[in-house]
Amino acid sequence: MELNVTAAAPPGKEQQAAGVGILLQISMLVLSFVLGHLLRRHKFYYLPEASASLLIGLIVGGLANISNTETNIRTWFNFHEEFFFLFLLPPIIFQSGFSLAPKPFFSNFGAIVTFAILGTFIASVVTGVLVYLGGLTFLMYKLPLVECLMFGALISATDPVTVLSIFQELGTDMNLYALVFGESVLNDAMAISLYRTMSSVRSHASSGQNFFLIIVQFLETFVGSMSAGVGVGFISALLFKYAGLDIDNLQNLECCLFVLFPYFSYMLAEGLGLSGIVSILFTGILMKHYTFSNLSENSQRFVAAFFHLISSLAETFVFIYMGFDIAMEEHSWSHLGFIFFSILFIVVARAANVFSCAYLVNLVRPANRKIPVKHQKALWYSGLRGAMAFALALQSVHELPEGHGKTIFTATTAIVVLTVLLIGGSTGTMLEALEVVGDGHSSVPNETYEDNNGYIAPTYEEGTSSGSRFKMKLKEFHKSTTSFSALDKNYLTPFFTSQNDDDDAEDFADPPQNSRREGLRGH
Repeated sequence: MELNVTAAAPPGKEQQAAGVGILLQISMLVLSFVLGHLLRRHKFYYLPEASASLLIGLIVGGLANISNTETNIRTWFNFHEEFFFLFLLPPIIFQSGFSLAPKPFFSNFGAIVTFAILGTFIASVVTGVLVYLGGLTFLMYKLPLVECLMFGALISATDPVTVLSIFQELGTDMNLYALVFGESVLNDAMAISLYRTMSSVRSHASSGQNFFLIIVQFLETFVGSMSAGVGVGFISALLFKYAGLDIDNLQNLECCLFVLFPYFSYMLAEGLGLSGIVSILFTGILMKHYTFSNLSENSQRFVAAFFHLISSLAETFVFIYMGFDIAMEEHSWSHLGFIFFSILFIVVARAANVFSCAYLVNLVRPANRKIPVKHQKALWYSGLRGAMAFALALQSVHELPEGHGKTIFTATTAIVVLTVLLIGGSTGTMLEALEVVGDGHSSVPNETYEDNNGYIAPTYEEGTSSGSRFKMKLKEFHKSTTSFSALDKNYLTPFFTSQNDDDDAEDFADPPQNSRREGLRGH
């Protein structure tokens, strides 16, 4: 929401308003962190940290809205998509890539890519088509097909921060954590690429642009962005390997350069008209795998702590920022049918995404690595919508005709609030009911992971008819995975790293939830 100040305030008054606005934001951040700590300490999972931050923003925004708050103070709380995409999102996405635990992530890489790319595509198309059909049958507000597909793309961006925090608190299967985490990271990038592709199709409005060209355009964006991120990651690894910065008196320079590379990757992709999200994600993965081991020990500790700190601040601020803006924005509540059926359709689309992709993954997995049905249900339930969907919906307000953009924005707002507060609050209970978290089940995965390199075999009977048919596919899949691991170990790692800190790098790569889980199990 853009607020136009008609009478220019004196410079001193504007500075005071800025101070009050920033003070309020800092106060809400402090309150959110303290409240989150108290909720975790008392193991109160009905109000997760993200939900608490959103609620604080909603309450303060509501109070500011009904009170006579000065316009120039209120402008400090407007949710600007540019600020979100350029300053808040990059550290969150980089930290996601940087903190990936390589073993479970790459062990489940095929499944993660299937869920994140094919699954998000299925969810987007199913949602878009159902919303379009709903409009044709007069169930809901009618939108053109391309705008329905844009809505499908933006609402398919999941944000399971609540689910992951509960996983970390209660302990869960490493493979399930890797699937939920990996899918959410790649899913954001996929949703943005799909949204931008559909937006570009709409703006060009060229009937001659066929489906094949749209797919090519999407692949250009995705592959180009990934290449930019991988390229920056490799360049950073070589720089830190040969520049000789890992000595005590150059530690400051070393850390400064390391912190600048992710932003360089993000802005390079954005400047080339690609996706900065995809680029910075792959830069994060590569910088952790190669560049990180070329740093001195002190620098390793500093950059790991720094990115964790920045991403925590950004993530909490995003939910506060979003809550405040939801309370302050003008909404189009005249199409309640659109909101109701949209919620219903995204539940159906999420189910189509998860269960169809899990079926495909299980077809090519050996018996001991199949994804159990209870894990599939947990994946389906963990598809909360968050800041990414909200930011894209806000962008659609400017891109689409007034009534259409407002309707999509209001529906997205309702979905985000509903999923973060209601579904987020009930996640702990649901995960315990599915028996995928808790003391009785968290002790299994580590041993199982080492022994079987994957899931425990499900208890239900396996069909034998299709077993032999997929053995060749399975061998090819394992061969390609093994050959990539061998390539990495024999050529890439020696070329891009100094190899003197490999063991340390492995230790740093261990997922952060393990120690916490062990501590919780001991209580």
